[in-house]
Amino acid sequence: MATQQEVERILRVDHAGERGAISIYTMQIAVSKYLWPNCVPALEEMLSHEKAHYLIFEAALKKRNARTCYALPFWNFGGAVLGLITALFGPAAIWSCTAAVESTVYKHIQEQIIFLKKHDEDALLAVQAIEADEKSHLEYALNNGGKPARINKIIWAVVSSSTSVAIWLSRRL
Repeated sequence: MATQQEVERILRVDHAGERGAISIYTMQIAVSKYLWPNCVPALEEMLSHEKAHYLIFEAALKKRNARTCYALPFWNFGGAVLGLITALFGPAAIWSCTAAVESTVYKHIQEQIIFLKKHDEDALLAVQAIEADEKSHLEYALNNGGKPARINKIIWAVVSSSTSVAIWLSRRL
């Protein structure tokens, strides 16, 4: 039973994380349309991926009759705030935010894959379905000014720490 609970916990955390990502990108797009229009096409593509990922985890939870994360509103609100603040600081901050989030998420996914390979093929397929997109978001962000240099180090530290705390909190809720 503990294994099944852990699998459901993984799916809940990933579902909530995708909700947060949707909020981040939505807010960054809203600001970037006026201030940084060159960022919008990439952000819109990433947003479309995150919406698809959200639906993957929502379906996986429904299939198991499992509940969503109680922290879902936190992810939604926190993502919107993070998206707004980073977008106001410009493209380097946008891509630093993306790189920091995706770096933390990608490491988390790798840990999940190791566990799920041993315990649950269906959940493994759900996590693997998002892996390539998350890695491509990370690489794009790093290649477009998101590397942790100068002011980006502060953004990177705050965002990756916030993401880690949100993951930790969501595992418990």
